[in-house]
Amino acid sequence: MFQSKLSARRPRVGPVPRVTALALAMALTLPAFAQDASSTEEASGDLDAITVLGSRAKNRTAADTAAPVDVIDSVQLERTGARELGQLLQMLEPSFNFSRTTISDGTDILRPATLRALGPDQVLVLVNGKRRHQQALVNVQQTVARGSAGTDINAIPITAIQRIEVLRDGAAAQYGSDAIAGVINVVLKKQTKETQVFFEAGQTREGDGTVLHGGLNHGFELGDDGFINLSVEYRDREETNRAGKDTLRVSPPRVTQRIGDADSTDAYLWMNGGVGVGSGELYWFGGLSRREGDSSGFFRSAGDGRTVPDLYPNGFLPNLITTVEDGSLAVGYRAAFNDTWDWDLSVNHGRSRFGFHERNSVNVSWWYEPLNPANPAGPRYNASPTSADTGTLKFQQTTLNFDVRGSVDIGASEPLSLATGVEYRREDYAIEAGDPVSYTYGRTNNPAIQILNQNGGFAAPGIQGFPGFSPNEEVDDGRSNYALYVDAETRFGGKFLLGGALRFEDYSDFGNTLTGKLSARWDITDTFALRSTIATGFRAPGVQQLFYSQRSTNIDPTTGLLADTLTARQDSAVTRAFGIEPLKEEESLSKTIGFSWRPSDNFTLTVDAFWIDIDDRIIFSSNIAPESIGTNGLPCTPTNTNCPIRAILAPFGVAQAQFFTNAIDTKTRGIDIVAEYSTEAIGGTLDLTALLHWNQTEVTARRSQSAILSPTQLFDDSQVTLVEEGQPGARHVLQAVWTRGVFDGTLRANYYGSVAGEGFTPGFKQTWDGATLFDFALGFQIGEKVRLTLGSNNFLDTYPDKWDENQAFPFPQLGFTYGWETLPFGINGAYYYAKVDWKF
Repeated sequence: MFQSKLSARRPRVGPVPRVTALALAMALTLPAFAQDASSTEEASGDLDAITVLGSRAKNRTAADTAAPVDVIDSVQLERTGARELGQLLQMLEPSFNFSRTTISDGTDILRPATLRALGPDQVLVLVNGKRRHQQALVNVQQTVARGSAGTDINAIPITAIQRIEVLRDGAAAQYGSDAIAGVINVVLKKQTKETQVFFEAGQTREGDGTVLHGGLNHGFELGDDGFINLSVEYRDREETNRAGKDTLRVSPPRVTQRIGDADSTDAYLWMNGGVGVGSGELYWFGGLSRREGDSSGFFRSAGDGRTVPDLYPNGFLPNLITTVEDGSLAVGYRAAFNDTWDWDLSVNHGRSRFGFHERNSVNVSWWYEPLNPANPAGPRYNASPTSADTGTLKFQQTTLNFDVRGSVDIGASEPLSLATGVEYRREDYAIEAGDPVSYTYGRTNNPAIQILNQNGGFAAPGIQGFPGFSPNEEVDDGRSNYALYVDAETRFGGKFLLGGALRFEDYSDFGNTLTGKLSARWDITDTFALRSTIATGFRAPGVQQLFYSQRSTNIDPTTGLLADTLTARQDSAVTRAFGIEPLKEEESLSKTIGFSWRPSDNFTLTVDAFWIDIDDRIIFSSNIAPESIGTNGLPCTPTNTNCPIRAILAPFGVAQAQFFTNAIDTKTRGIDIVAEYSTEAIGGTLDLTALLHWNQTEVTARRSQSAILSPTQLFDDSQVTLVEEGQPGARHVLQAVWTRGVFDGTLRANYYGSVAGEGFTPGFKQTWDGATLFDFALGFQIGEKVRLTLGSNNFLDTYPDKWDENQAFPFPQLGFTYGWETLPFGINGAYYYAKVDWKF
């Protein structure tokens, strides 16, 4: 086993941007935004403001938990101008990142959502306190979250949401796998008093990206104590394109690429309900969503061997249509044993389906396939479909929970709160093959047949753009696990809160694990408290990582023959040949320490530092290609036996391979400052907010289980850069909201720290400097029922730095003006919108 400490690579340390210094100064004078019981709901005494995150004790709010919990209420949700949940969280929760990808296959429409600069599969998402299922798509392109499959955060419509709770703390001992970075809980509406309707229309400053977005929420009473709340939402978003002219492949130069947001249409139907049955409540919630994305791949020029002049005399741009279907339903019953103990039994089923369809394309090998295989230069078929189904990914999860919660009087300041429960979860993953034309080499898929393209080289198999999944990759498999947990919490002397949790989980595929957590809070005065947590955690490898594979056929540059590039399933013949062991769980140790200060009703300040160490982190390997020179110093040929990588891949007919493996350790350090101040100003109320977040991630070790592959071959420097610097190391939000009578105004500054990447330019790492985007919104209440909002996000039309034209060659010359793999705020520029809210 090889191990390597990255002593030569140091984490980013750069100058403090001017906006960061300003934010820090403001944080010392402004208290907390959506933090520690400062939300509108809590101020009004709404019992719904009692948080379920970070504590299972009854009546515990975000104000008195031992761990930092942010609460984003319905008023804040309505006033962001955000069109989707991921974008909204990025604007209001600085520890959250929603990277804006482009030309990244399915990741264009299903973008990765992360917390505290970790991976999307290290964030647990709950709805009404119940575990939500993950997505079917695996992010395998060179983007943030490469190799992960997190939760499709945008499958939840904003219309259905009452509030969002964000636990910025490791919580695997409380909630199970995936909660290393933290937990996001989405609480659904259950109002029955009014019908809420909104419509928004907007467009970018460039005149593209038009958005038409509308939603309706209505609640019905069921009997004397029941309700059902329904939400319907629809969004039509046109594409944006910021591609520059292609100066290399076409003459005269013109735009050949689509680089920006994909065109998409999204439809949602969600519900939340409950009704008294017997001595308890029968409840249910869930919903359906369907989204269709329209994006493109890489342009194929007229002279490229991957095109057909008879079909596309000027070249062509493959068109990828993706369909994301998501559904969930949770049903449960909860009741009280007595005055101090209650129980909750629930079953929660969710599924994610991701379909691929390629248009405006061609299978070159079908077109040029000879009618007589023995005569490659003779007559050819000269026919190929230009569109095809390229396959489908499916994930489904069923979770059964039985939870008991209550208290025992132990003579302390308050009773000992106890919670315990058992969970059973089943997860299944499937890959369905596409149409034969999407993956075959000619009609018979026989590599022995010589098929030559327009340039005399081997014709590329499969449809261009996104080659289809073949029957070789088809899978329908899964695993199950059960968990037992116990959670205890009490207060001593009225000032000291102490809590602890233990969780045991047993998986059918890799065994069991035990995690624990301790938390404490000391209210030194009525206005000042210290708080701290320490927790061990784990993340089980996702079934997507266990069972995903893909095989595409290309030309081996050394032999000139057709060979496959394989994304190998873990514990497959290829990974075993390299000595790569089956996946095991990631293990973590996380700590937080901080304080909460609220000297007055209109002033709050919280500061929390965090440390997260992760061992055996699951990564998607670098591309493993055969050697050019053998260990004997001679060129690798079929007769040179000193080329171990080539020797392993050759029997499988594979030219290159990549796979999932536990290969790195990381440490993440950071600090969050959250502040809010309210005062009277200019005849109205002024609410000032500062949310400041810093993080720094370092890959502390790279290791290889293989005697053939070194750690730097398995996970090269470009992938280290993506982990360490692909997400902003600083994210700050400064906001002012002024309200006077029927008028209100919001001004917000969003600072995104610098990011860097070298995945497409190995050896050259470009850093994109930090930038501040400014948003504003002006609201006017028309009577009691109608509210009109005019606003703009990024109204100063800020763009990221441009790619270095010389060192990033040829990408800028192909039209990639602003970079590719890591863009935290996108490349759309200013967006202007008008919104009408109607409540009746």
